[in-house]
Amino acid sequence: MSITGVNGAGQRRPTMKEVAARAGVALKTVSRVVNEEPNVSPELTAKVQAAIKDLNYTPNESARMLRRGKTGTIAVVIRDIGDPFFASLGRAVELWARGSGSVVMIGLTDEDPEREREVCLEFVARRPDALIMAPIGETQEYLAPHVDAGMAVVTIDRPAHGIEADAVLADNAGGIDQAIDHLVRQGHRRIAYLGDDERIFTARERVVAYRAAMARHRIDVDEDLVHLSEPTTEGIGITLSAVLDRPEPATAILSANNMTTAEVLRGMAGRRDRVALVSFDDLALGDLLSPGLTAVAQSADVMARTAIQLMTERLPEPHRPGRTVRVPVKLTIRGSGEIPPSS
Repeated sequence: MSITGVNGAGQRRPTMKEVAARAGVALKTVSRVVNEEPNVSPELTAKVQAAIKDLNYTPNESARMLRRGKTGTIAVVIRDIGDPFFASLGRAVELWARGSGSVVMIGLTDEDPEREREVCLEFVARRPDALIMAPIGETQEYLAPHVDAGMAVVTIDRPAHGIEADAVLADNAGGIDQAIDHLVRQGHRRIAYLGDDERIFTARERVVAYRAAMARHRIDVDEDLVHLSEPTTEGIGITLSAVLDRPEPATAILSANNMTTAEVLRGMAGRRDRVALVSFDDLALGDLLSPGLTAVAQSADVMARTAIQLMTERLPEPHRPGRTVRVPVKLTIRGSGEIPPSS
């Protein structure tokens, strides 16, 4: 059974034709008033608005937006809403959409390239005006026909490949430099690096920056202190044993993302080692730990606002060259990164 023209209470929705009949005006006049077009007298506008109120008429917003070539929809594709960084990002976009009259669709990739492709193609089939995404796949070329058709794409945290898109990236190298410089000033030279899978753009950038920063301080990297893998409780537990239970253990740990940091803190809870810890990415309750968490903080709100600005600039110029904006990060000192090397 068709439900066209029926509202949620089971009542038939009034039509624009009925509004015209109630107001005693032409159908075209109602259309012009509803779509806020010029050249309608105040008297006729008042009649139409009164009829709309009397009939409780609601315009078909989807159809109206489509006639204008817009849907008022923004698609957001991120890896995991449980990750504090991406949760903050999603909320920032939602708050903007709420104020602009847009609707947000959020999909999760779980760092799976195939899932990324599936979610993005499901969303673009609904014709969003823009797509904000944190890519994981090697290429986003599958979006090319939609980009060519005028859909704005802005990537966040990682760049896109195979399409023309804007990108908002954290200053990964600058943040790692700040962390290593700080630990070296505390007297550390055996600095373990625990990072994410190198398939991930941010993981690659940060480990490269770690090696460069160590070289700048003329410190040879002990490859046994470098571990790159998905952050799991079991995996980080094994890693901590590998870097701390050795003849020359690490005296400091640089954790390259907040999920890894959370697992490091969990793993360290059962140990007696006094090891300095600096995290790239802050934790929501990092200041309540004892000692407080020293962290390189990147602002999801700033990155989201930057992405939204680029998106709004790209919408009227969908075929302009892509822009990349690097957002600064800041080292927040709270105590964990100031633990000196044990003698």
